[in-house]
Amino acid sequence: MGERLDDGALRITVLDHTAVLGGAELALVRLLDHLDPGLQTRTVLFSDGPLAAKLAEAGHPVEVLALDPALANTDRHEAGRSRLTALANAMRVLPFTVRLGLRLRRLAPDVIYTTSLKADLLGVPAAWIAGVPLVWHVHDRISPDYLPGPMVRLLQLLARRVVRRVVVNSEGTAATLPGIHPAIAYPGYDPAQVGPSPAERTIPTPPVVGILGRISPTKGQLEFVRAAERVLARHPEARFRIIGAPLFGEQEYADRVQAVAQELGIADRVEFTGFVADPAAALDGLTVCVHASGQPEPFGQVIVEAMIRGVPVVATQGGGVTEIVRPDPAAEPLGWLVPPYDVAALAAAIDEVLEDPAEAEHRATAAWHSAQERFSVHDTAAVVASVLREAAARR
Repeated sequence: MGERLDDGALRITVLDHTAVLGGAELALVRLLDHLDPGLQTRTVLFSDGPLAAKLAEAGHPVEVLALDPALANTDRHEAGRSRLTALANAMRVLPFTVRLGLRLRRLAPDVIYTTSLKADLLGVPAAWIAGVPLVWHVHDRISPDYLPGPMVRLLQLLARRVVRRVVVNSEGTAATLPGIHPAIAYPGYDPAQVGPSPAERTIPTPPVVGILGRISPTKGQLEFVRAAERVLARHPEARFRIIGAPLFGEQEYADRVQAVAQELGIADRVEFTGFVADPAAALDGLTVCVHASGQPEPFGQVIVEAMIRGVPVVATQGGGVTEIVRPDPAAEPLGWLVPPYDVAALAAAIDEVLEDPAEAEHRATAAWHSAQERFSVHDTAAVVASVLREAAARR
């Protein structure tokens, strides 16, 4: 067992393959900010970048053990498409896995805690080399509509047979890991993120309809632009805002979205902001926040962020999104839910928000209260701390 610190704290080594500031990475920073001080963490990233800087700025020990970028950036659909591909990737990553395992052995943590799919997979042999129990925090749906079939089967098998405990970000994600009982820790917001109630916020004039997140085929910006054309036919004064930038080789899709706006003759009504450092300020500038992902989302942090800023939400149903927007199927939703890829339904829901501001405020107010009750980072930290302590106690 790892050497205890003088104050009796447990040593936790956190692994994440990326240093890009995505939703899961920002949630990790918030979690570490609020984690029980009886758990001393050190984060090992497989690449350098903004996440490393943000962790260091917040006072969290962090180091980089570099993985070949060609492997670190391998698309999830390619990584496990076939047994041959999986075997080839395993051979290529073997030297890094050994280095990681030896580094973990020197760090002598009580628990290894992984927070991304690549870290989950690489953490298995590395934890074995180090002789340390492994806890996965899964932020992705382990299902064939999200990952290649061989990868799904491998991850589900490892979760059942090898990993000490699994934490997931929603009931929707938990449902994709049959045969185990993962702890559910919704990604929580920091109290400082909460904005004025919907009745107190300033609503922009003319109305601004926005979508926030990285520009990607999985996020639905193309459907958003097509819906914008329909909304403008009824609300010519409306403006549309695409907040975010493409990552991981998705520039071609971003170019396509801009080209479609041009083809539809609405380019002057659709603003592309690029990356924004302050999502809260970006949300405050919206009349309605749209979530248009075609695939079921594991969770949907942007939706919660919009809710706690008092912004009405229109979202595509499925996965964790339904848990957020309609936690009680017998009650009215906390926003508007539409089928994935249904441009007409998406446009109609946006129309409803713009045409009935009283109903929009009513639902946004219910969402504002609900999100604060259900998605506190203090609850997230309590669940994760309990799982980590349990894993350490079972060594």
